[in-house]
Amino acid sequence: MFQFQHISYLYTLAVLPLLVVLFMSVIYWRKRRVQKLGSEKLFAEQIRGYIAGRSTTKFILLTVALFSIIVGWANLRAGDKTEKAERKGVDVVIALDVSKSMLAKDIQPDRLTRAKQLIMRLTDKMKNDRVALIVFAGKSYMQVPLTIDYSAIKMILQNVSPEVVPTQGTVISDAINMGMEAFSRNERKFKSLIVISDGEDHDPKAEEAAQQAAGEGVIIHTVGIGSPLGTTLFDPETKSTKLDENGNPVISKLNEEELRSISRAGRGTYSLLQNTDEVAEKLNGQLESMEQKNLGSTMFTDFTSYFQYFLLAGFLVLVLELLLPGASRKLKESADGQAA
Repeated sequence: MFQFQHISYLYTLAVLPLLVVLFMSVIYWRKRRVQKLGSEKLFAEQIRGYIAGRSTTKFILLTVALFSIIVGWANLRAGDKTEKAERKGVDVVIALDVSKSMLAKDIQPDRLTRAKQLIMRLTDKMKNDRVALIVFAGKSYMQVPLTIDYSAIKMILQNVSPEVVPTQGTVISDAINMGMEAFSRNERKFKSLIVISDGEDHDPKAEEAAQQAAGEGVIIHTVGIGSPLGTTLFDPETKSTKLDENGNPVISKLNEEELRSISRAGRGTYSLLQNTDEVAEKLNGQLESMEQKNLGSTMFTDFTSYFQYFLLAGFLVLVLELLLPGASRKLKESADGQAA
């Protein structure tokens, strides 16, 4: 089975499309400049040793070299030796509110970013728990099913925004019901649901859904994001403060009572997110105090790494790019001779 040892390093690959866009912009700008001076063909003939497309070829080589080096840096490896290892943990579903009110800045840099940071800190503290990620607003969507691959959770979080859920609102009951579907119906223990939200829109069905979940053995913890005093929202369409139908500024407030009632019904705890590390430590402590199930499974203990092949390929392509002349030496010498 192949896997990357440092999968987060692959985020660096995001720079490649940016470089391509930048290169194409430069080519377009240069072409426009040449067209203003006259015929492109005539202009090219005036440049000593000019080779059509050579700059593009060199850029492609540089891009391939950079790609290979980044992949090598992440260290692709394959498991060789396996052994049976006993692991114990619980199943945890994290439901993240991505409604537009989560972009409010009453907690810096904004509610949604701080919520993402909390999830990352929490998974850093986990060891053997299986984790699933749900995003919700007016409707809920499963992003990552139960897994012990915490890096997959972190990777998906990078792209989570209000745009991933077209229906706005804060329907926590739908998130709880979807979370229940992620758990095994054959177990009445070892399960926890963490709801991270500002609880802004009152959901009359949320408390009932939490009671039903608790009846099936699921412990529900809630985390409140934002300030009870509230703050205004930025409207990207008008580039100013969001207004209601009467022209008054829309104030988004943290509804702590809503979240507290859900946690009580779910036999869990409520936390106000102020210090990210403290809340992550509290939640992890709650999970560790639960009765844990045996998750014994086959695990790889020895690996064969293949990073050196990617690094070598990247180095060879880089050398090729450096050796590839930017201009024709023969044409250049001929032009120099004529000038003499």
